[in-house]
Amino acid sequence: MKTKIKVCGVTDPSFAAAAARMGVDYVGVIFAEMSPRRVSAERAFEIAAAVRDARPESPPKVVGVFVGGDAAEIALIADAASLDVVQLHGGHDAGAAAALKAAGLEVWRLSEGGAEPRQPAVDAILLDGCRGGKSGGTGALADWSRIGRLKKKGFRVVLAGGLSADNAADAAATGADILDFNSSLETSPGVKSVERLKELLLRLSM
Repeated sequence: MKTKIKVCGVTDPSFAAAAARMGVDYVGVIFAEMSPRRVSAERAFEIAAAVRDARPESPPKVVGVFVGGDAAEIALIADAASLDVVQLHGGHDAGAAAALKAAGLEVWRLSEGGAEPRQPAVDAILLDGCRGGKSGGTGALADWSRIGRLKKKGFRVVLAGGLSADNAADAAATGADILDFNSSLETSPGVKSVERLKELLLRLSM
């Protein structure tokens, strides 16, 4: 199975459209308040429209990243932004994933604390790097050794954390279903480079 590619932290509809034309599978937008890549629901809607216009026959799915917030609030934003997927990146109660799935959304959830979930209650588990008590956005690598155990339990795995063109092939070889790239594609926080994305996709095609 071909490893799917997600570009996260997208803030510019024109870059999103270029990424769609280049074959990216997922485009991520961030709603976390403290992120320098945070976008409004209106901007996220523009990004979603851009990727669907750029590749109408099979558009990338649009993923919204949320840290905290209750399910009802997230569902309202997801509807306003025209999201396909919500990525719960910590601080959500146990019922949030179930409520969002019931609302018709695909749900990915960050695996926190290193404990393996027992059964697939979500559509995918996200592994991200931790540094200084923060999970995600740190540039640190995740614990790749957990991927095999999660796959054996039936989970789809999204691998994030410190991924770049330099380690992309090794990351793909782990068996992760989706590779999540962010800061390595940037010239500054939130400013993605089409040239860096081209280099990444070229490396993965070799």
